[in-house]
Amino acid sequence: MIKGFKDFLMRGNVIDLAVAVVIGAAFGSIVTAFTNNLINPLVALVGGMENPVGFAVQLGASPKTTMDFGALVTAVMNFVIIAAVIYFVFVLPMNKIKERRERGQEAGPSEPTDVELLKEIRDLMVAQASQGNQGAQRTSAQSGPQSAPQQYANQPGTGPRPAQPPRPNTQQHPRG
Repeated sequence: MIKGFKDFLMRGNVIDLAVAVVIGAAFGSIVTAFTNNLINPLVALVGGMENPVGFAVQLGASPKTTMDFGALVTAVMNFVIIAAVIYFVFVLPMNKIKERRERGQEAGPSEPTDVELLKEIRDLMVAQASQGNQGAQRTSAQSGPQSAPQQYANQPGTGPRPAQPPRPNTQQHPRG
């Protein structure tokens, strides 16, 4: 049970998720500061209000009944900026890397296993043996019975040996 949990943790997905959460939290604070200090003042300027919150409508006498559209715009801007950065910095490059890996794997054919190679060799040997037997049967059937020297006369390196001149006798007889 513990080994399975360890394998799950070391698989990589959990580690990637942990890194993404930490980076997302750190980046979220940067985006929040950006929108609070740059975007909200621009929204308030466009809305013509001095309140940095921007577009807000109070429905009743209580401040709890205020509809703050500026806060909604800020939240939407935070989300759009974070989503765009995560997509262009993390998701898009990872998809390209994955695509390249898949292309590289598809390009080369897989190597045959030892068993496949042995089967191929066996099949080739059987084919050669059957061709050799058929060739010998055709030759004997076409030309009829032949003596051994005639049968192998057309093949190089076979047949009768050429006549050699007699060797001189270099041994001396004891009488001579």
